[in-house]
Amino acid sequence: MSDPRSFGDGTLSRAATTVHWFLLLELWFLLATAPGLALAFWLAPDPSNLPLFALAAVPLGPALAAALFAWRRRDEAMTADDVAPSPSFRRGYAVNLRDALAVWVPAVAVLLVLGVNVSFGSGTPGGALAGVQVVLAVVVLLGALRALAVASTFSFRLRDVLRIAVFTLYTTPLRTLGLLSYVVLAVGLTVVTFDAVVVLLASVLTFGLLRNEAPVLDLVRERFVASG
Repeated sequence: MSDPRSFGDGTLSRAATTVHWFLLLELWFLLATAPGLALAFWLAPDPSNLPLFALAAVPLGPALAAALFAWRRRDEAMTADDVAPSPSFRRGYAVNLRDALAVWVPAVAVLLVLGVNVSFGSGTPGGALAGVQVVLAVVVLLGALRALAVASTFSFRLRDVLRIAVFTLYTTPLRTLGLLSYVVLAVGLTVVTFDAVVVLLASVLTFGLLRNEAPVLDLVRERFVASG
């Protein structure tokens, strides 16, 4: 005779809990980025609107940090039932808001400058450097994503977060390539479908992003966090 199990122990229950997490984190991500999404929705895809698109992208930073924080709390809990998605996201948003903005806003500003240079630099000496500027933009974006992962996990000073992000970009090449693959995937999905699809898949993408970044965060914990 088998031992009775609680409702939360079954495979079906665990699957339902996982789906529950994905759906609620997606909802909270959409709510957190709603101001930027509303602004972007009304903008024509024209280079002259790049500053407004940059403004619309600002809410993405804190939302990404909050989602990464929530997924990490779920991973660290004994079971998914020990934590709830909504409080985890709200907590992650609150505690990471300042650090996330400190990382994300300068990155968006640099990407804006590079985007303007690439868009309006054709036919000028700067236009010959468009390829270099695109590569630089990708590096800045990778660094910002890595910094958000670090900032949402550890309580480092901003300059230390940035140094660690740069350091781990070249000391963990496979994870950096994984991070790059997520950027390529996001851009590809946007190109072949529609602009908002990446946001609509945010819970799935951030779940995978944390899986990619977990070994990096373990390395940071081992090398830069004092034990005891």
